[in-house]
Amino acid sequence: MNPKISGWTGRRVWLVGASSGIGAALATELARRGARLALSARSADKLQALGIEEALLLPCDATNAAALADARQSLLAAWGGVDLVIYLAGDYVPMRADAFDLARAEQVIAVNFNGALRLAATVLPDLKPGGGIAFVASVAGYRGLPKALCYGPGKAALIHFAECLHLDLEARGIGVWVINPGFVQTRLTAQNDFAMPALLTPEQAASATLDGFATGHFEIHFPKRFTRVLKLLSLLPYRWYFPLIRRFTGA
Repeated sequence: MNPKISGWTGRRVWLVGASSGIGAALATELARRGARLALSARSADKLQALGIEEALLLPCDATNAAALADARQSLLAAWGGVDLVIYLAGDYVPMRADAFDLARAEQVIAVNFNGALRLAATVLPDLKPGGGIAFVASVAGYRGLPKALCYGPGKAALIHFAECLHLDLEARGIGVWVINPGFVQTRLTAQNDFAMPALLTPEQAASATLDGFATGHFEIHFPKRFTRVLKLLSLLPYRWYFPLIRRFTGA
């Protein structure tokens, strides 16, 4: 359904949200595989700290459309085009109804969903057959989960957006990927006060992501031993889903 990408040497890749977590690990692995990298995040210092020689550093706020447009102009001036754009920027806070914080919820959704929309609007004219755009969402977007009152809805919206975009661009040979990780050990998931099954390192997540690009599948999800269980649960009717989720999570 998507172009199969396995050779990275010389491929022009723009990573938005590359300063930490999966983004930083993916930047390091892509550099090792010979990709030409443009790296964006709010902190220029964190991008420089990655130590990736010859990377094009384009610091910007992913939620700021004007800043993204400026970064795109710099990228095109340097490269003349781009082969693959990956949106990795993310925010997370565990939240339940008895501590609902509207301002914080809107901030999380602004990063996880609105920023992805703004990046897509910025780069759609630049996408070419054989390449495309990828979005890091989450298995939390499959169905409702405890403590995911603001995180899950934004990721669900991002999955839906990627599906719609794929329907529009597939016939033109332009890839659209959605990347749905399970639990990955980052500063964000460090906030969790519950056991995280099948927890991966950012490096493992980066490797699984690149393996996914080689398949040509629309969805890249990992680790399979965890994501397949959630996929199965997501197919259940509500009268079964809610009790099972409460039982499995202790909610």
